[in-house]
Amino acid sequence: MNVNSFSELVEISEKTGVPLDKVVLHWEMLDTGNAPEKIVEEASKLLAIMEEEYESKKGKTFKTLVGLTGTNSKKMLEYLPNTIIGENAFTAATIAITMAESNAAMGKIVACPTAGASGVMPGVLLTLEKLGVERQKLVSGLIVAGAIGKIISKRASLSGAESGCQAEIGSATAMAAGAATHATGGTPTQVANAAALSLKSLMGLVCDPVGGFVEVPCVKRNASGAVIALLFSDIAKAGVESVVPFDEVVDAMGKVGRSMPESLRETGKGGIADTPTAKKIVQDFSNKFKL
Repeated sequence: MNVNSFSELVEISEKTGVPLDKVVLHWEMLDTGNAPEKIVEEASKLLAIMEEEYESKKGKTFKTLVGLTGTNSKKMLEYLPNTIIGENAFTAATIAITMAESNAAMGKIVACPTAGASGVMPGVLLTLEKLGVERQKLVSGLIVAGAIGKIISKRASLSGAESGCQAEIGSATAMAAGAATHATGGTPTQVANAAALSLKSLMGLVCDPVGGFVEVPCVKRNASGAVIALLFSDIAKAGVESVVPFDEVVDAMGKVGRSMPESLRETGKGGIADTPTAKKIVQDFSNKFKL
């Protein structure tokens, strides 16, 4: 089964009545030779790592290379009772930043799809778990998310160096929105709509890490990705559709990425990285370590 579009998977699922995650498993088996049971087992292990790492890092501070982050998740966890955005959304943001700060401190993470965007998926899945969504449904959602990421990698890119942060946080957000939608009973079409709406909302996001380190603005973008994923999952399940299909949104993202100047693709030469404050931080760091 040579699949190059997410719409093909959606169509197969809706025509046959086979759940979307099962269609993905069949596709992956034919594409890679991996047995469905093995893929489910691996997805479950990835979710377990997210669960275990968050529980071990929750409420802690982190020592990162540059020291531009590391205390934010603790502050957010303490602030949670006062949130005005809502407990679920703020919980997702807090989990996302916890895992992103852990990544900046060289902790264990699941690159989903990349290390720089590793907070988005756990932010969404672990929030759903706290809301009582069955673990097996979360695993199924993660499998569907894998298909979304695979299609993006085939048609565009998952690399910030190649296509900007839209390819990292944007892709992670689309994957997480699709996972949340599937895990909470959304239809295959709603999964596609959630992914498309999420990716469109982050279209054009540049990759501009201060000093080239995955700390600022990278860590906090994980929070926005997790919240956006939950938002567009709800919007899609409410019946709102993406006018432009997911596959075409991915193609557009790829074109946007290829048109970005080098300075906005992970080089640390443009965007936030080019501000006076960012330049001073880099200079101070260089002087400290005589780089």
